[in-house]
Amino acid sequence: MKLLSLIVPVVILPVALGNLSTVSSTNSVDDFRSTAASFDCNFSRGAGATTVPQKTGDTAALDAVFKKMDELAANFHSTQADFEWDNYEKVIDEIDEVDTGVVYFRRSSKDVEMMAEVKKAGSSLASLKPEPKFVLFSGSKIRMYQPKPDQVTEFDLGKNRSDFEGYIVLGFGGSGQDLKKTWDVTYVGQETINGIATAKLQLIPKSAKVRNTYKQIFLWIDLERGVSVQQQLIQPQGDYRLAKYSNIQVNGKKIPDDVFKLKTTSKTQTIVPRG
Repeated sequence: MKLLSLIVPVVILPVALGNLSTVSSTNSVDDFRSTAASFDCNFSRGAGATTVPQKTGDTAALDAVFKKMDELAANFHSTQADFEWDNYEKVIDEIDEVDTGVVYFRRSSKDVEMMAEVKKAGSSLASLKPEPKFVLFSGSKIRMYQPKPDQVTEFDLGKNRSDFEGYIVLGFGGSGQDLKKTWDVTYVGQETINGIATAKLQLIPKSAKVRNTYKQIFLWIDLERGVSVQQQLIQPQGDYRLAKYSNIQVNGKKIPDDVFKLKTTSKTQTIVPRG
């Protein structure tokens, strides 16, 4: 299960986890490595997408998108959305894993928290079955809870927390100005995604280290709200994850505090990978 690939940033964990040597559970380290290696919110074309003539490199259009994202970032409090994440592997030329659920974001003081709740998983939409898993980003830690086998795997980001947060809010409350600091951004054109007018942006990592892991990212930004409705992050070998977001609620009614807490039991085992 490539669970942490759903939210783990491309810079921090692939490197940090690659240096892990001693932990309480070998399987937990393998899970973290495999999931971290695929933080792909990728797809080549989302369902229901309709293209219009492209204006690649349109500076005025790009600035307008940045402005809309800046407006959202300035007033961002919370976002929640339903998701479908489709994992594609080029070597077999097919989608081999689908996850569906709900993701929550909120800004608390100056920090951002995120909870991703995977409700169902399978090799395709037709084969989905209940498989609850929870990934919480809060404070300086990522904690993944698997009800079966009743285990939490915890990773402390330490000084890398702010970098991680930058990836967390990518398209969900992050500003256009911050986007330009880390990525070379190109306006590709407009696409209608499930009835929503969006601007398609191509992001090329400025960091050579990041480019070695992910060669490019595409964001589809809602032109009205400045939030991402689809995302694509492409690995050099061609693997990708298609992320589709629906029922997006920006700054809606307050998200209950207990959403950002793991519902563990008295018998839950916690695994802490250590370098």
